[in-house]
Amino acid sequence: MRAVAIDRYGGPSVLEVRALPVPELAANEVLIAVNTAGVGTWDAFMRAGPSESSQEHWPKILGTDGSGIIAAVGSRVRRFHVGNQVFAYGYDNPKGGFYSEYVAVPAMNVARVPAGFDLGNAGAATATGLTALQGIDDALELKRDEAILIHGASGSVGSLALQFAKARGARVLATASGRDGVSFVRRLGADLSVDGKRDDIEAVARALAPDGIDAILAFVGGPSLTRCLSTLRRGGRVAHPNGIAPAPRKRRGISITAYDAEAGIQQFERLDRAMRQARLQIPIAKAYTLANAVLAHKRLAAGHVLGKVVLRVAGS
Repeated sequence: MRAVAIDRYGGPSVLEVRALPVPELAANEVLIAVNTAGVGTWDAFMRAGPSESSQEHWPKILGTDGSGIIAAVGSRVRRFHVGNQVFAYGYDNPKGGFYSEYVAVPAMNVARVPAGFDLGNAGAATATGLTALQGIDDALELKRDEAILIHGASGSVGSLALQFAKARGARVLATASGRDGVSFVRRLGADLSVDGKRDDIEAVARALAPDGIDAILAFVGGPSLTRCLSTLRRGGRVAHPNGIAPAPRKRRGISITAYDAEAGIQQFERLDRAMRQARLQIPIAKAYTLANAVLAHKRLAAGHVLGKVVLRVAGS
């Protein structure tokens, strides 16, 4: 099979298209013929260097999530059959990631593509959808009529979190960068939107919630996030995925929760329901072929990505 792999850590140039064996299937796994692979910041982190949890297996095929068609099932798998359209998650998979024509993934980390969505959209919404939904529902426990500030709402995760928050009946203030970013989040349903680097966040927040914002879901760290914290009411709460830098410092009177998205049968069932309930729009910022994975990583590094970067693997 064709796959994009690395033999060493480094910049985007270390990504190379290789001919590698199709991964062998364990009893509890499914083999997926990949249609679309997500390209995320976590992939860039894994390409750039080892983390505490990374596994040293070379060559390393990147790609944390994606979609495709079941090509084979392990002997203990009963939930799936050959031909099912699925989306799946597999962080630092020792058998290889989704930047390849085939990937072997534990069946518990796989789900059928939700009704009303296609492989191309579902492949862009696996890791991002799980991260967004669990931030809204689990880390923040967002309630109807609460006011939430989503910081970095124009990115791949924030653009989905915004829609999940609206589906929960919340009032949403979304930060983005640039006029195009501000317009983008308004089109996705934000009640109010601001340029997080230039506009007066506190003034706009007061217009939405005169007594203070109830919750913040942050996908960007640094000084702009510090300004956002000033909009919170006493007793407000903040959540962010692990990995944003710099992370917010503790403040008296507010709670801060860092979290990692989890994948599993129940998590995918919840994501399926939430995607359908929200009639989720999954913005694709740019799609590249498998052979152009280097360009995809360079685009990601350039920043100001509105939505999700993906690789179209099938037929490329």
